Amino acid sequence: MSELNKIALKIILSGKGILAADESTGTMTKRLDAVNVKSNEDNRLNFRNTLFTSESMRTCIGGVILYDETIRQSFGSKTIPEIISDSGALPGIKVDTGAKVLAGSTYEKITEGLDGLRERLKEYYKLGARFTKWRGVYSISDKFPSKLSIYSNAHALARYAALVQECDMVPIVEPEVLMDGNHSAKVCYEKTSEVIKKCFEELILNKVDLTGVILKPNMILDGNSATSKVSNDQIAKLTLKCLEESVPKEVPGVAFLSGGQSEIEATENLNLINKANKTKFIMTYSYGRALQQSALKYWSKDIEDTTGTQKVFNHRAKMCSLAAQGKWSKDLEIQS
Repeated sequence: MSELNKIALKIILSGKGILAADESTGTMTKRLDAVNVKSNEDNRLNFRNTLFTSESMRTCIGGVILYDETIRQSFGSKTIPEIISDSGALPGIKVDTGAKVLAGSTYEKITEGLDGLRERLKEYYKLGARFTKWRGVYSISDKFPSKLSIYSNAHALARYAALVQECDMVPIVEPEVLMDGNHSAKVCYEKTSEVIKKCFEELILNKVDLTGVILKPNMILDGNSATSKVSNDQIAKLTLKCLEESVPKEVPGVAFLSGGQSEIEATENLNLINKANKTKFIMTYSYGRALQQSALKYWSKDIEDTTGTQKVFNHRAKMCSLAAQGKWSKDLEIQS
């Protein structure tokens, strides 16, 4: 077992998943504005540290994805990476610099950030990061995602992953096919399969060690404005079919993004995926809003109420952890 494989498994084994706390300052400001809390460095740090020091960090969270601002912060005498490490989880870092309009297109996006990445990775490693994240985004329509978009983002993801492993960190590869649109789950399945297959073609071409990679894909869903929706059981079935056909067996696990689903939807669908999972892949979560939203709403009413906020977060993390083991039920949501 390679060191990279050990790191990947430490993040996702035993019902643990990933807390995606890598919102940029702009995105975090929107989240705080929505709950009427002023977005300044102290408030952003206060909320995140409240989550990072919760009990569920020890039992439900294997890794935390940070933003550049957060990985450099301290709370009291300890750095944020030290606080996360003390809980038994691993600190990670988002290293892409965002999705920009793809040259040759007026609508599709390419994720940037490869320039100077090798040097930034060395710095992040020294700051405590042991895994990283890079997100590629793809739209669905009659014309999209185009071959250009699929290839360009796959190539960028593979170059990123190779550089990350060169620096002894595990890359999270996140090709997100967006749920915006009126497309069917069948179309989502077809497009997501094409995207993931191309990503792994490029990863293999760039000599990336697949045993030291975590895939962060979307689930197979109908578009958010589709007139009819498939059942949750069908979501699980199509998602598993897509991954079994598209992901090489060497990959240790999959950590799904919530992708616009509600907290309960993201939990229920992950649970059904695990109940039906016959593959060797670990299936877990890498959620942002689907882990944090209820805690953020509670915290916004009294930002000094650390205990109450942590109780809300602990519940949500526990529900996700149970879903990662196929042990969740709606009754547990009601009883808690």
